[in-house]
Amino acid sequence: MFNITVKRSIAAILTACVWSVHAVAGAASDEVAFSRSAQIDDVRTVQQMMEQGIDPNMKERQRGDPMMVLALREDSNKVFQLLLEQPKINLEARSGNGDTALMMASYKHNKPAVLALLAKGAQVNQTGWSALHYAAAAGDDEIVNILLARQADLNARSPDQITPLMFAAREGQDHIVAVLLAAGADATLKSVHGWDAAQFARAADKPKIAAVIDAHLKAGGGQ
Repeated sequence: MFNITVKRSIAAILTACVWSVHAVAGAASDEVAFSRSAQIDDVRTVQQMMEQGIDPNMKERQRGDPMMVLALREDSNKVFQLLLEQPKINLEARSGNGDTALMMASYKHNKPAVLALLAKGAQVNQTGWSALHYAAAAGDDEIVNILLARQADLNARSPDQITPLMFAAREGQDHIVAVLLAAGADATLKSVHGWDAAQFARAADKPKIAAVIDAHLKAGGGQ
């Protein structure tokens, strides 16, 4: 009797393990299919999978991108719009590196997506890297001005204390540097490396930008 009970217990455990393996394999398969469909802008398949219960906030495994961030990264605008319309979509979901949908849209020069996300209630300011950092690095005047009009923090600090002005200077975005300075960005701030925006420009071999920032400081325009 004891042996029969033990055998039944072992059989039950093995059955549970098999079902667990199948469940994990199924979830992995769903993630791959959903991610691939989002990447290629296959809006029909994405719609069908969500109707079958797939979470629109699912993350792909490579970067940890939420599907909306992945769609924006891959310029899958139809899938992005579909995801944006989902009642349970998390606008502030972050990738493994901290990217949000608004940050990715800002970096990708996707003005319609930026406006749609803001209209839906996406947060302009985030802790650490922000959408303004990304728009500044990308050199997108329109998106920078849109974010500034929504009270984006001009002096937002990354984990290394880098500001949008420093980022724009390093990337050689002279027109963005001018926009940020005119808006009141503080050119005296320093990163954890001890560099201000002008020093970032010099280190990146952008002497003209460094000169513009220096002239701004000499004119009393630190902040």
